[in-house]
Amino acid sequence: MTAADPVRPESDADAGLLAPGWAGSPAASATSDGAFLGALLDAETALARAQAGLGLAPAAAASAVSAVAATDLDIRSIALRSRGGGNPVIPLVADLTAAVGEEYGPYVHRGATSQDILDTALMLVARRTLELVLADLERTARALGRLAAAHRDTVMPGRTLTQHAVPTTFGLKAAGWRSLVLDARDRLDDLRLPAQLGGAAGTLAAFTAFGTEDPGALVAAYAGELGLPKPMLPWHTLRTPIADLAGGLAFTAGALGKMAADALTLSRTEIAEVSEGSGGGSSAMPHKANPVAATVIAASARRAPGLAATLYASMVAEDERPAGAWHAEWEPLRELLRLVGGTAHHAVELVEGLRVNADAMREHLGLTHGLIISERLAVELAPVLGRARAKELLTRAAERAVTENRPLVDVLGEEPELKDLDLVDLTDPTRYTGSAGALTDRALERT
Repeated sequence: MTAADPVRPESDADAGLLAPGWAGSPAASATSDGAFLGALLDAETALARAQAGLGLAPAAAASAVSAVAATDLDIRSIALRSRGGGNPVIPLVADLTAAVGEEYGPYVHRGATSQDILDTALMLVARRTLELVLADLERTARALGRLAAAHRDTVMPGRTLTQHAVPTTFGLKAAGWRSLVLDARDRLDDLRLPAQLGGAAGTLAAFTAFGTEDPGALVAAYAGELGLPKPMLPWHTLRTPIADLAGGLAFTAGALGKMAADALTLSRTEIAEVSEGSGGGSSAMPHKANPVAATVIAASARRAPGLAATLYASMVAEDERPAGAWHAEWEPLRELLRLVGGTAHHAVELVEGLRVNADAMREHLGLTHGLIISERLAVELAPVLGRARAKELLTRAAERAVTENRPLVDVLGEEPELKDLDLVDLTDPTRYTGSAGALTDRALERT
């Protein structure tokens, strides 16, 4: 930094300047430094209250710890001092001990280790963020359900390997998006995010030394204070909760990313089968209405697997408490929560405002001179002409339709062998959507 460089307010450090995917979203607040500090305090408060409830600490001590709010503490100071011990719980405990005073200081963090408090705080932040995500996924699923029902029979080109394949319906496409969103919802809703309490090496030894006859009762009381499930075992190096969370979040990002990828393709200028309700502008081109919501969703979906990979790699945690593996989880987990929280919020905006251009979809059915219906013709003509002859005739007719720039139905009409067939009906792409309507209906039965 030179003398001319401006000094920026420290409060701007976590504003998300380079993160339009989550900046300003509810998930941004739920995963902020302040939110994490609040969750750490919630964990310390729950420990004090659980011990007081079992007669292991004075009720006044628990009240004193409960009275300390995140705003009473210097978050920047805690962050900077965390470098000395490798985690923020150590300076937090020092500040919390000082805040409650000499009489009740001995009951702060009593018997716990830093990982107990931080892991529990991670679970609290995750649960609070997932509540926001799940609410947005429900809104997205409802909006997709409306789209699917409204466009059950809106025929459009089905595309495989970027090319027109056979007709499908936009209703079935929207129903597919909805199915993925509901899959994501179910995965996140089924996650088990337990409290963490094990002491220095996961044996609960300190709590026994403090006079706890049944450490399991203390763990249950601690989890109950937090509204989190009781852990079967201390999971300091048994990282199932983190791995499951990583998988659920990455799947959600991918599910929403699939929808965004389709929306981006269909909103291209030369396709224009869908468009965002309120696209973003360009700094250089006044005419642009960019599909911003789909863009930031797609960007998040590309980042999520790498973040999840770090969390999976951290399962390789040595001993009873690891050096590095646990520490490597914090930032990618928070970023994953932020990305998915922001992505789910953008998904609501994308789907609720999505405009469907049914006329463009119908028009595009004819872009291949009618070849989009060749599969149906092959099936229908085989019993009439024989399979080999039907293939030969259709291949030749398709080549002529393209080279002569004529509709396939006109070319086929010149074939004497087909004079008794209703070629208009056979080449109508709207009459060849298979079970798309029934599949859409079945998908919409799911709640």
